[in-house]
Amino acid sequence: MHKLSRRVRFSINPFLPSDSRGSNSLSSKPAAEGLAVFLELSVELVGSVEPTTGFVVNVLDIDKMVREYVVPIFSERIRKDFRKCKHISLSDIAELLKSSRDQLADKFGTARVNKLSLGLNPFRKVAVDCEETGEEYKMIYFSEKFEFAAMHRLWNDEFSQSRNFEVFGKCANPAGHGHNYIVEVTVKTPTEKGDFRIGDFERTVDDNLIKLLDHKNLNADVKELGTINPTVENLAVFAWNRLVGKFGAAALHCVTVWENERTYSSYFGRV
Repeated sequence: MHKLSRRVRFSINPFLPSDSRGSNSLSSKPAAEGLAVFLELSVELVGSVEPTTGFVVNVLDIDKMVREYVVPIFSERIRKDFRKCKHISLSDIAELLKSSRDQLADKFGTARVNKLSLGLNPFRKVAVDCEETGEEYKMIYFSEKFEFAAMHRLWNDEFSQSRNFEVFGKCANPAGHGHNYIVEVTVKTPTEKGDFRIGDFERTVDDNLIKLLDHKNLNADVKELGTINPTVENLAVFAWNRLVGKFGAAALHCVTVWENERTYSSYFGRV
């Protein structure tokens, strides 16, 4: 089985009765006019590759189905609630995603809708796992990215100098080297809980992780990393251990650490 993902971008102006369809799907379609709400829906499908095309599903069909069946769900809700000055909560967004799942469920032949994620901005998203059932289906996944700058050196004292440079290359430079790291923290929280606050979530990550690592020498300044190589793999585990159990009713689901756009590691620890 294969997983296929497609990001579909659209914009909604809550002050107008309808939006310009536009023609640039990279930017957003509908395009909206003036100041608008920009959203990015990621659709993950699971299925087999069709031998004659090499596709699980033609991505143009995903675009078409999302714009035909899903965009109106968000457009109607956003316009209605904006006019009432009504807040749209994470739980409300989860319900919109579940309605979207119901609309898309039978639109892709034998391929199943596995996951829907809504990008709220380039660094924040909320998702539902469409394969979950029962109590699990009441959960939403909230993710946000943070940044920190730090330096490290990769070295193993049990290796010879030549072996260290063979294994770690430039990362074994005696003076160390720096990265502008990105860390994405994902928590799983019940949709019926109204006590999850993004500001509190951000402060928890900042206080327990970012302040500890930002503008530090990871080998020398962070005690817990003093005996291990601060690779992205080990940093992801370290971040998990620093954050697990810190989010109240929300459970830590995953931590991903990027040291650059090509190198990253995700860790799904055990509570």
